[in-house]
Amino acid sequence: MTLIISILLFALYRQLVTEQQNQVQQRLMGEMQRYQQLALNVDRRSFAAQVRAADPRTALVAWRNSADLIGALSLIPEDIPLLPQTVDFPILTGGPDRLHILTGGLAVTAYGPVLIATRTDHLAALIKKFIRAAATAVALTIVLTLALGLLFSKAILRRLVQYNRLAIRIERGQYDTRLPISWRQDEFDMLAGQFNRVLDTLEHNLNAVRGVTDNIAHDLRTPLSHLRIGLEQLKDQEPEARAEACEGLIEELDHCLATFDAMLSLTRIEEGKQQLDLQPLSLQQLCQDLVEMAGVLAEEQEQQLSLSLGREYQLSGDKHLLFQALFNLVDNAIKYAGHGAHIELVQQGPVLEIRDNGPGIPDEAKERVFERLVRLDPSRNQLGTGLGLSMVKAILSRHNAIIRLLDNDPGLVVRIQFQP
Repeated sequence: MTLIISILLFALYRQLVTEQQNQVQQRLMGEMQRYQQLALNVDRRSFAAQVRAADPRTALVAWRNSADLIGALSLIPEDIPLLPQTVDFPILTGGPDRLHILTGGLAVTAYGPVLIATRTDHLAALIKKFIRAAATAVALTIVLTLALGLLFSKAILRRLVQYNRLAIRIERGQYDTRLPISWRQDEFDMLAGQFNRVLDTLEHNLNAVRGVTDNIAHDLRTPLSHLRIGLEQLKDQEPEARAEACEGLIEELDHCLATFDAMLSLTRIEEGKQQLDLQPLSLQQLCQDLVEMAGVLAEEQEQQLSLSLGREYQLSGDKHLLFQALFNLVDNAIKYAGHGAHIELVQQGPVLEIRDNGPGIPDEAKERVFERLVRLDPSRNQLGTGLGLSMVKAILSRHNAIIRLLDNDPGLVVRIQFQP
């Protein structure tokens, strides 16, 4: 800022000096032309009278008529150049300001050279005043800039200290801490907003990890307890009963291993580590295969499973994984819709809907059910890993599809939209 103001003041100074020089030059050239024209039109005596009558406020004129020097000056200095060339020279006067600085040159006329000059010391004084004013302005600007810079740096330092203090709280595990955002909406506020969003994600992920940990503890505590009790009782059982007891223990252990296998498989799918066996697929054919395989399960619950096909849609996908995800959704509808429910698969182009008239899912739980190990049964007594819908969403995401849960009034609608 100070540099810019200094450059502007210097530019103004140069413009002022140039303008004053141009005005002096124009005045002297105008007077030269006037006296040259005057010498051509009047006699010598009249020319001398005009020189004597020259207004010193316009120009100081001196002309040597024979031995006499006529005009406002008592002498003509040596080495005065011919106009338009000029030179500065001093003169002494009888007033309070005895020394004056003149700028002038010689004009060649029909009656000889005429010295034409004008005062420029007042111009120099004006330029000096401008320089002093400019220096004062620059000094004030520097002082003001330093003062504002000091205040600004203190404000920044104060905010940085506050951010550092809050960062220490976050480092100590207080993840609900957030950086303040002021009304200024400056770069620090933008950074604080971004950092707060990161903290929101971090806190959400930590809560999710805690939730998964709690769910794993609930899900595995019962089968592990059964395993421990079964192993303790195994040594006291008769040899012929041990085989049946071992089968039960193996089943409990298989359930534990299935949970971990499902979690590992889900992680590989979400992170893209599991390669997809892509091939052209018909969405209509997938729906027909689903109804054919799930029909037996629906008959056991005395449910009606119907299929409505619309415009054909071809996609590229992993047939095994995609069928697994869609069958999981149909199996859930059969499992939770209730005895005698009506389940319908409706396909229209890239959209597939699985509708049922069961109890449905509350609105507040429609997004939460896609999280790992989440079950809507608080007692967690129903058999399952709680990873089914998480796996479904991961597989559909890998196939560039969007899944949404909607109300069917009554019941649930699972809408899957495949993207081209």
